[in-house]
Amino acid sequence: MDQIYLPKNRQGLEAGSYVVVKILQQEDARAREENNAKPFFYGLKYLEPIKIQIIQEIMNIIGRESYENIIITGSFLESGFNFKDIDVLVIGETKIDEKKVSSEVKSKIGADIHLIALSSKELILGLSSDPIYENMLSKCVSAKRIVFNVKRRINPQILDLQLLKSKMILDNFDALGGDEKYYLVKNLIAIELFINGKKINNEAIDKKIGADLGICSDKIKDNLLEKSVFLKKFKEAYNKTLKQIFEEAKRQNGSK
Repeated sequence: MDQIYLPKNRQGLEAGSYVVVKILQQEDARAREENNAKPFFYGLKYLEPIKIQIIQEIMNIIGRESYENIIITGSFLESGFNFKDIDVLVIGETKIDEKKVSSEVKSKIGADIHLIALSSKELILGLSSDPIYENMLSKCVSAKRIVFNVKRRINPQILDLQLLKSKMILDNFDALGGDEKYYLVKNLIAIELFINGKKINNEAIDKKIGADLGICSDKIKDNLLEKSVFLKKFKEAYNKTLKQIFEEAKRQNGSK
């Protein structure tokens, strides 16, 4: 305070002008503290330090305080660096310029992001009725603490539409790559676990894939499948899950 210096030759600040004196050092410290605020980790035993830095950079670019929450999920959180893009959920009512944010993230960290903007209401609805949402948040990193107490609600119409995606394996087996096949198998198994009230996460899904299809997930990802054997078991699992959905629809319609 005793060492404030104002140069005699200054533009836009004439003698007698009113000024405000601020403690810039404290404000800079506060800004640094907000930018370096530690995110919250869910379902993760370990995450590479470089990935944590990338996550913090993405959250800072989007703006932690501008939205209710920012959630990072998907294959980016798996061990290693075998991911194509980074899945980012932005929760809140404020609109976000997805193209601008994606471009800025790409220029700063060199990675593509798959950005999904949702309201809290939409997220809660998804968690209650769509197994894919539950699987996404079983392993994630968030800017703010996640507190959800969502009860599952089996909606046969939503599950039927979701299951229809997986039918693509039966119709286009030869045209699909390993990662695409794994996603569609994962979708089927997640729906089965959801209907039967089981826990949904990648570990539970991979274990169920082994039990139902008799093959490990890595072989599906690497596209090392014996077509006739795999399709027979997949079709059995698909039809079994579809039958469960129809039975649930009948039960709900019969109770009205």
